[in-house]
Amino acid sequence: MSSIANGTGANTPESQLESVLPIHPTAARRGNPIVVQSDLTSYTNDHIVSKFTNRNADVAVVEGQYIVTPTTKEYEFQTARKVAKTGLMMVGWGGNNGSTLSATILANRHNIIWRTKGGVQQPNYIGSLLRASTVRLGSDPATGKDIHVPISDVLPMVHPNDLVLGGWDISGARLDEAMKRAQVLDYDLQRQVAPHMAELGAPLPSIYYPDFIAANQEARADNVVPGTDKQAHLEHLRADIRRFKEQNGLDRVIVFWTANTERYSEIIRGVNDTADNLLAAIKSSHPEVSPSTLFAVAAILEGEPFVNGAPQNTFVPGAIQLAELKHSFIGGDDLKSGQTKLKSVFAEFLVNAGIKPLSIASYNHLGNNDGHNLSAEPQFKSKEISKSSVVDDMVAANPLLFEPAQPGAPKGSKAAKGEHPDHIVVIKYVPAVGDSKRAIDEYYSEIFCGGRSTINIFNECEDSLLATPLILDLAILAELLTRIKYRDASAGSKAEFAPLYPILSLLSYMLKAPLVKPGTDVVNSLNRQRNALETFLKACIGLEGSSDLLLETRIW
Repeated sequence: MSSIANGTGANTPESQLESVLPIHPTAARRGNPIVVQSDLTSYTNDHIVSKFTNRNADVAVVEGQYIVTPTTKEYEFQTARKVAKTGLMMVGWGGNNGSTLSATILANRHNIIWRTKGGVQQPNYIGSLLRASTVRLGSDPATGKDIHVPISDVLPMVHPNDLVLGGWDISGARLDEAMKRAQVLDYDLQRQVAPHMAELGAPLPSIYYPDFIAANQEARADNVVPGTDKQAHLEHLRADIRRFKEQNGLDRVIVFWTANTERYSEIIRGVNDTADNLLAAIKSSHPEVSPSTLFAVAAILEGEPFVNGAPQNTFVPGAIQLAELKHSFIGGDDLKSGQTKLKSVFAEFLVNAGIKPLSIASYNHLGNNDGHNLSAEPQFKSKEISKSSVVDDMVAANPLLFEPAQPGAPKGSKAAKGEHPDHIVVIKYVPAVGDSKRAIDEYYSEIFCGGRSTINIFNECEDSLLATPLILDLAILAELLTRIKYRDASAGSKAEFAPLYPILSLLSYMLKAPLVKPGTDVVNSLNRQRNALETFLKACIGLEGSSDLLLETRIW
């Protein structure tokens, strides 16, 4: 074990490197440095309490006129200041994402510094929205300069280094072996972090239903809960969560699906359409109850948040209703890391610029185990669905360019959906490139007076190194949102503070196919997703959302 890893500080070249490389700013601890002095914000030893005015407008269209009525509603937010001791239990812990996340947390925890062919590298949390990006608080009255702070400083949040790690996997490889198998991290980092990874041990046995993932995964399935009784499997998972929580003295456990993409489950009346039917289907071991839904139900029944980081329809209607009944938090679906995140920005840029995308063609190839699993058609269809819907809300927002949906049109027809760009997604498995995914996008658009514009983008990214910071963000935000309650300010102090709605749509920035409250529209615009999260966090300390009006710079 290196001197950096065990903290002995011996007089070696590595320990000398440590002395000139302080902890990276994204991994630093800063306490709670923000104090808002306002009659809208108050502090107790236990809570931050804030008042917030939600401003909107009701719009009625009458004979071609838009009749706009501004609306306001007053809320109070109460945020528990004490951060819960939090565990992160990953389903698929031994996969590329799970092993990479564990190794990078350990590298940051022990400040392990390593060498690459490009020089010396230190651990960090670059790529994390919470740890590596900032928000504008306001401006310095003396200089007029903007003041920005890390998002993680706005409210008390779990530090990634403090997460207690655990989870399940159908492969029984120890975490150090899983990290080596993934071939994601530099060798010198693997060498130094391996002893710490070995101490984590092996994942717990997981649930394996071969019908839901590609047949090519069978060779890895040497660590599975025996039998086919899904009710017994559910009780087994619930016991695992309780045991992990008790053994580590945890206040909160975030259960996170980062395992293989499953095929879509069929939605069947009487099977998974209501909470009672879903629980009955589990008791009868119905074939359409997927492993991911079983994990979600286990977390919901244990009162712990569950986040789905893959594209399948884990949250069948019965699972959503169960979360509502149990007031348990859920979020998903599918990590938005590379090509789709860029697409949500680029499509919005074109539409907002008054340019009409006619087609968006996306091609990917990658060689990690995710790519191997996605080479099977049913699993690819799950991914295709989550990738294809990313431009829908941006297109629907501009009826000048795209013919809107026609009410009463036959279901499934183009008129019922409205005009859309032709949008195709291709994913191919190419083992040689490993975790380094290649993505090619072509945007073919109509411009002024019948002209055409073609923009091609080539994106090469290390898949797991983009995805793992998103898992951190989702877990940290999920824990934070369990500590935030609200009430209608007009009801006064007699009203009790209540938890947020169980579907955590504030997680949307990190997700390809955001899960939202039934009956509400999905927002895929990356800018709107980030602005919503930033505005909410600021509201919890009594600040207004960001304004780019900068009125003081535009008047005398």
